[in-house]
Amino acid sequence: MNLEQTFDRVLARHAELSAMLAGEGGETDAQNFVRMSKELAELDPVAAGITTLRQAQAEMQEVALMKDDPAADAEMRQLAEEEYYSLKERLPALERAVQLALLPKDEADAKNAILEVRAGTGGEEAALFAAELFRMYERYAAHQGWRFEALDVNDTGLGGFKEAVAGITGRGVFARLKFESGVHRVQRVPVTEAGGRIHTSAATVAVLPEAEEVDIQIDEKDLRIDVFRSQGSGGQSVNTTDSAVRVVHLPTNIVVQCQDEKSQHKNKAKALKILRARLYEREREMKDAERAANRKNQVGSGDRSERIRTYNFPQGRVTDHRINLTLYKIDKVMEGEALDELVEALIAADQAARLAEME
Repeated sequence: MNLEQTFDRVLARHAELSAMLAGEGGETDAQNFVRMSKELAELDPVAAGITTLRQAQAEMQEVALMKDDPAADAEMRQLAEEEYYSLKERLPALERAVQLALLPKDEADAKNAILEVRAGTGGEEAALFAAELFRMYERYAAHQGWRFEALDVNDTGLGGFKEAVAGITGRGVFARLKFESGVHRVQRVPVTEAGGRIHTSAATVAVLPEAEEVDIQIDEKDLRIDVFRSQGSGGQSVNTTDSAVRVVHLPTNIVVQCQDEKSQHKNKAKALKILRARLYEREREMKDAERAANRKNQVGSGDRSERIRTYNFPQGRVTDHRINLTLYKIDKVMEGEALDELVEALIAADQAARLAEME
């Protein structure tokens, strides 16, 4: 199906839904009414974009005839020529806007996210870097006006994080952060390095769409829940009650542990929230496996073993290897201020790759 046929199909469906919701197609039950209303709302901007594009194309054809009409006076032909080139300049942007609107939507884009950061190779230096990445995303969330809540933090006692999990709530969180999943590499001189040698360490980041209970239903009989006493860094007890919770999902063997809260009930709720997100992402990965295998130009697979970015502190640069973009503003990136430049570039590259697939 070519693009014009796609446009015709979208406009026809938009008109059909509008008529049915206006009662022209007979009575509609409540469930279908909600479903059709949602579909119409999604098609509204697409249909409007197609209409605007086609109007501009029609106007361009009209002024093209006028500017080339030998019977028209010179002033009229000049005005037509100016209008023609003005429309010609606008058309590519209008076409791109419609094509972007037609791209298949990731149903998880509008969801909140669960962020998981883990220290990788590099010992304590990797743990320190993991803690810095975690704080980078916390600052970025603040810049975006999102809510950032630490759900579970396993620290080393020396300022580093072995693992840290947070819930991020706000508008379009997952859509903006989903390309952050993967291995983040750091190159710098550790504070413990007396010889001034540059070391390479790594941390892994996973960004999962937060799942609601309607997305993932967990059967209690599939869970093994252990409670134990919370431990601080270095084995120091931070709680005198068994408030820490470890949840094992038996069918998948996924293990989630939470001990940040003093309440066992709150720790269990947080653990189930993380578990639900991991199960939802597992389902998404299984569904997307075939599609991802067919995508040659994808920005990133989301595979946590894929090295996606290098933070080189001596040179003050951050390089994203998927799109070959280097920013010489590492301090602003780590402050969360310039991270959006990388995020925007990744979104644009993904859109370009998916548009290429449509052609």
